[in-house]
Amino acid sequence: MKQKPLHTLLAVSMIAAGVFAAPQAHASKEKPVIGFSIDDLRVERWTRDRDFFKAAAEAKGATVSVQSADANEQKQIQQIENLISRKVDVIVIVPFNAKTLSTVVAEAKRAGIKVISYDRLILNADVDAYISFDNDKVGQMQAQGVVNAAPKGNYFLLGGAPTDNNAKILREGQMKVLKPLVDKGDIKIVGQQWTNEWLASNAQSIIENALTANKNNIQGIVASNDGTAGGAIAALNGQKLAGKVAVSGQDADLAAIKRIKAGTQTMTVYKPIKTIATDAANLAVQLAKGEAPKFTSKMNNGKKDVDTILLEPTALTKQNVDLVVKDGFYTQAQVGP
Repeated sequence: MKQKPLHTLLAVSMIAAGVFAAPQAHASKEKPVIGFSIDDLRVERWTRDRDFFKAAAEAKGATVSVQSADANEQKQIQQIENLISRKVDVIVIVPFNAKTLSTVVAEAKRAGIKVISYDRLILNADVDAYISFDNDKVGQMQAQGVVNAAPKGNYFLLGGAPTDNNAKILREGQMKVLKPLVDKGDIKIVGQQWTNEWLASNAQSIIENALTANKNNIQGIVASNDGTAGGAIAALNGQKLAGKVAVSGQDADLAAIKRIKAGTQTMTVYKPIKTIATDAANLAVQLAKGEAPKFTSKMNNGKKDVDTILLEPTALTKQNVDLVVKDGFYTQAQVGP
């Protein structure tokens, strides 16, 4: 047998002695420090997640440091590196680009920091846990909502950001409902496009072009969230078609709730943000304390089967839209008559 060189033997003995063990974060187990790296706090949805998350984590004795990447992947990487250097216990990440964080996640793991992927799955990275709503089901609800309102005709598929893995899962869910109807000849998909950064202005341009290309002959728009739905409805409004074309959404944004009540948006998918934010805060504190959380499933991210918690979404139409008031998500004054 070949003898190991002296420096290798020395390294092995030092590892055994714990000299090279991963440095642990410095916070006390009873008062963990949690970093929350959010894709873009300029988006209404994420400000609500932040507020609920902070409240739940602080109620359990944790301190939360929130960073907003403002839809900039380089900025997000730098902010996560900053959280690592500050030796937080856990980093919770809403990724702007799910594909570009594997290196920085590996850095966090080397530093003994747990990483939770929040609402969007970070791909090809050694994350400890993933928490989200069942996005395949959300996609199915979106497509079914449009089909219920417009069972036949020309459809346009308005996807989310191409950098967001959720956008692709939503599309898979949508197609589970739509493909049999396409095969049957009831529905024709006349176009489909991803919407950079989920921006309403980008969605508006896409739908304006789609309406021109199809001479306004579109009966359904499967929009993947409320921001893109708002852009689509602005384009429809320009052609006096708002309320005549079925449009889906997601997130129960206040503007979308008002559009549903007014009849210009067909439906949205309500994901109780207080639930996901509170559950994520509890999960972060459990991981910081070395406890074993309860997971509902596993989700493969290209590198590993990630321990996952998937929560149930709810489809909202004009018939049950008042659920957001009953839940305390909005007040009656905010929603209007």
